[in-house]
Amino acid sequence: MTSTHPRKRPQRRSEIPHGPQQDTGLQQIRVTLPPAPTPCTVEPAPFPVGDEVPPELLALVTHHCRRINAYLARAQHLQTLHGDSMKQWQRLVLYALTDALAHNHLLVGTLAAYLQRQDLDPDLLRRYLQSPDPDRYITREAVQHLDGLTGAVPEEAAEPVWTGVGRRIARDGD
Repeated sequence: MTSTHPRKRPQRRSEIPHGPQQDTGLQQIRVTLPPAPTPCTVEPAPFPVGDEVPPELLALVTHHCRRINAYLARAQHLQTLHGDSMKQWQRLVLYALTDALAHNHLLVGTLAAYLQRQDLDPDLLRRYLQSPDPDRYITREAVQHLDGLTGAVPEEAAEPVWTGVGRRIARDGD
């Protein structure tokens, strides 16, 4: 007689890699990321920081995670809108996914620039980024974004786009 109790049934094995296999695969992807076209290194200029996370960093993560999630949800939803048209689906899903990727890259770069500015040990930053080269994330746009977040005055006559966005995030607590 076969038991209907779940523990008595044979377990199904997932074909999707997980655990150490997936971690190794993700690390291979991170290592092969191309460097930023114009990587930046931020000079240390630490602000006094207590034990709590600065509210502008929390707002930064919230802002970009909302946008990333919206783009990912859109990419997933496109199957119901354009599942019958490969041309429409491929165009729109890649737009949504690359927009999500750009937000993620900017978020990581801005946080890495902040930590560099706080004079975090470079080896520790590399470990946190899981990358031998943290400058692949710290782009000119990420530094501009950080400047807006921290209230720095831009060197350019016209305020860069990401500086303005950073100021709004810091002001509104997005």
